[in-house]
Amino acid sequence: MTLEQCWHTVPGGTATSAIATARALCELSVDVVGVAARHRSPPSPAYAPGVPLVHLPLPRLALYEAWQRLRRPPVQHATGAVDVIHGTTMAVPPRTAPLVLTVHDLAFLADPSHFTRRGLGFFARGLEIARRDADLVLVPSEAVRVECLAAGFSPERLRVVPHGVDVAAATDADVARVRAAYQLDGPYVLWTGTREPRKNLSGLLSAFSQLEADADLVVVGPEGWGEDLGSRLAATPRVRVTGFVPDADRDALYAGAELFLFPSLREGFGLPVLEAMAQGTPVVTSAGTAMAEFAVGALVEPTDSGAIARAVDELLADDARRASLGQQARSRAGSMTWRRAAETTLAAYRELLS
Repeated sequence: MTLEQCWHTVPGGTATSAIATARALCELSVDVVGVAARHRSPPSPAYAPGVPLVHLPLPRLALYEAWQRLRRPPVQHATGAVDVIHGTTMAVPPRTAPLVLTVHDLAFLADPSHFTRRGLGFFARGLEIARRDADLVLVPSEAVRVECLAAGFSPERLRVVPHGVDVAAATDADVARVRAAYQLDGPYVLWTGTREPRKNLSGLLSAFSQLEADADLVVVGPEGWGEDLGSRLAATPRVRVTGFVPDADRDALYAGAELFLFPSLREGFGLPVLEAMAQGTPVVTSAGTAMAEFAVGALVEPTDSGAIARAVDELLADDARRASLGQQARSRAGSMTWRRAAETTLAAYRELLS
């Protein structure tokens, strides 16, 4: 299983999902070995794979170029013999064994302006290789399956494998601790993620400026790319920016929030929504997206800041509805585990070996 994204500057959901799937596969007695480029140091502890890891002799950029242009070196140079190769990003390794590929989204086709010229070239070449070489393609949502069909993948090669979540409910003590640590004295609405154009933070801030309710907005996560909102975040009243936080703090921040606001324009899945739901937090998220396939809360048009503000105001004014939605959210999240994702992934491997 390719796990190079664990070393990315902003590993994001592709690393989180790959690590969680790899660990859950190990719990199903699958012998998983992670493959990465040559590195001088391990990934940050937050993105340590937790499975055996081997390295090919090339650094990342050279490895990606060699895989895309030359279709070598094979992963077996580092792993030895394997039954299945699972590529977890569009850096597609050579097909020297049955090849499973995870396609998280095809956002670069929907809005090329959000990507660099180099990035567009990388993804376009990866897509070409994927169409040609992947035996099975795993996607996290029906929305991405539709994208893949439009991009030329045959339906019989596609399998929907929704992401999961495996976190314990934060305790009252946990919530009190993070409130004190981040100086959150009153009710707050939470957003988490990597700041980038498709996350629609600009639209979120526009909506929040229209809010009638008395609540703060807490923005959690690294800066990311493609959008400099630092000055606007700093200038918007009632907005608190934490930057990256440890998982334990993040989960407690979810649990302490009145609701989770995630009006992203496009997601392959929308893992933060599921993480919030696992803490019993109702969500306001985007209609017509992957999140609408599983979210419990209010669905809004993400480009309509007024509609977002109204949905947030309505939920903040209705304690009983928030409590009911929170219970439903926790129940729904409880049915979407990484073990379930791993079982579906293992079924795909077995298809290729039968």
